Amino acid sequence: MPATREFEVVGTRPIRHDGVDKVTGRAVFGPDFHTAGLLHGKILRSPHAHARIVSIDSAKAEAAPGVYAVVTAKDLPRQDGDQLVDLGVGPTRLEFMRDNILARDKVLYRGHAVAGVAAISPHVAEDALALIDVEYEVLPSVLTVSEAMKTDAPLLLDSVRSSGLGEASVLSLKCVYKNVQHWPI
Repeated sequence: MPATREFEVVGTRPIRHDGVDKVTGRAVFGPDFHTAGLLHGKILRSPHAHARIVSIDSAKAEAAPGVYAVVTAKDLPRQDGDQLVDLGVGPTRLEFMRDNILARDKVLYRGHAVAGVAAISPHVAEDALALIDVEYEVLPSVLTVSEAMKTDAPLLLDSVRSSGLGEASVLSLKCVYKNVQHWPI
């Protein structure tokens, strides 16, 4: 094999057939297409890490001009039971998936979706979100694993209760590794 070799692409200046359109602003991208009747959606998210939803009043948002729909968990079917669903990451109880789409009775984390709005423009949808009144009963939140391991720690989900290894189980182990890790976020 010779020490020097001619490359066909590396080190060359390929012709960019769309170059002129891109640098002049004439290029058309996905968001540039406007479909007749297209609705834009926005999601109202919880400002609290753990809270009970006392009430959601979406009447003002529903009556706002340009708003086609406001959706909350009450609009979604409620299927109780221990049915398992596997979406490729392992079986999960349907109840947990259902309550994570839109918060039903409790918000489980800051940013949990509480309501959705469909409107004629992103701006109208954003304005409608501000018209939705959600009353929360803020509950204690747990921010570290060590807090969560305490016996009196608040439960995120009442139906899931785990005490982990008991003290006797830990004492019977041949090796116990204790360390505290911190990851800045």
